[in-house]
Amino acid sequence: MPTVLAYTSPSIGDLYPLVPLLLELKRRGHRVEVRTRADQVDLLLGLGLATAPTDGRTAAIEHHDFGARNTLEALSASAEVFVRRAPLDGADLAAAIGDTNPDAVIVDLNPWGARAAAQAWGGPWVTFCPYIPPLSSRGTPPFGPGLAPLAGPLGRLRDALLRPLVMGQLEKRFRPGINRVLAANGLPGVATVDEFFQSAPLTLVATAEPFDYPHPDWGPQIRLIGALPWEPPGPAPRWVEDAGDPFVLVTTSSEYQADESLARAAVEGLGGEPYRVVVTMPAGVADLGPLPPNVRVERFVPHGPILERAAVAVTHGGMGATQKALAAGVPCVVVPFGRDQLEVAARVVHAGAGVRIAKGKLSPERLREAVHRAVGMADGARRVAAGYQAAGGAVAGADAVEALVGTTAPGGQKLHSSGPEAASEGSHRP
Repeated sequence: MPTVLAYTSPSIGDLYPLVPLLLELKRRGHRVEVRTRADQVDLLLGLGLATAPTDGRTAAIEHHDFGARNTLEALSASAEVFVRRAPLDGADLAAAIGDTNPDAVIVDLNPWGARAAAQAWGGPWVTFCPYIPPLSSRGTPPFGPGLAPLAGPLGRLRDALLRPLVMGQLEKRFRPGINRVLAANGLPGVATVDEFFQSAPLTLVATAEPFDYPHPDWGPQIRLIGALPWEPPGPAPRWVEDAGDPFVLVTTSSEYQADESLARAAVEGLGGEPYRVVVTMPAGVADLGPLPPNVRVERFVPHGPILERAAVAVTHGGMGATQKALAAGVPCVVVPFGRDQLEVAARVVHAGAGVRIAKGKLSPERLREAVHRAVGMADGARRVAAGYQAAGGAVAGADAVEALVGTTAPGGQKLHSSGPEAASEGSHRP
């Protein structure tokens, strides 16, 4: 019975989208081992996944990119966190490989040290991307600023001029740290950040068209499998089942980024509207003052039952919350605060599935008006949901992992000549 070892960063937003894939592999008879943050171990054990905690010191190295004065400072702050965590998560994964003797390893995109350790191990390994990877792609804008695609000669000229500027800053701030991490694991450095993020024999990206843009130049080793919305099982609160107006679900980041202003704008702007407004603040509930009768604030509450009854979701642009809403056919109002959120917001607008508000222009009045506009975009959200479903989800991801394991021997030697294309053409069941 093949063993698959999965390793995640300390972010719940990286773990939860991975769970459907792990459960599908388990359903097929694989032995699944997981290493993740300590406060999620019991949850995964309850799902039948053999789970142990990662080194708790990694979570103690927290992101502070929300305090950056501009995008470039935020990039540098993020790179510093990934590099500081790398010796810990790299050693952590190497030890787990020694303990479990896996046939394949799955690592999410963020633990740079664990990615390097997986590559140095030499067996079949997979990058799991719960969000859009920052890769170059022909015909799409450079990743980061959240630019809309622009077709024709003018678009090609714009992208050609901007790509060296935008991606050059990413290279400047990420590549030196990446190469230090690789060197510490006995691996050669990379010439580009793209090379590092494409180093795995298989990359599973948890999104799909028409939410994401077409990427005709991405190789067969990069598979878009659609959104994988998941949340811990449990009953919905009784108030969710009560008859009443449709919901508006408002979400802030699970990893703190000073986005309380979104919650405040929702409380003030949507109070008294013909909606039941639920604000979730998983990084900690802020004092939002007196709440209107139609507004409630929770730290954690299952999103699924609310989305079944929702007219609109208002998100901070996090990939997990936004795709969860779209997968339910619920249009979004997106207020991006940083990280990859500008790109998420741009895709929501491009897909005709919602409205974007710039953080600097957020106000209760603008948010209320955006919700009114987004209500009419349910058809776009349903198109996105259909695209996710057509991509195959956890089943397609498990097929690809099995194909990789079936064609790669320990040490990286191919058992068959099919190469990475096997991950997109078929599967080998244990």
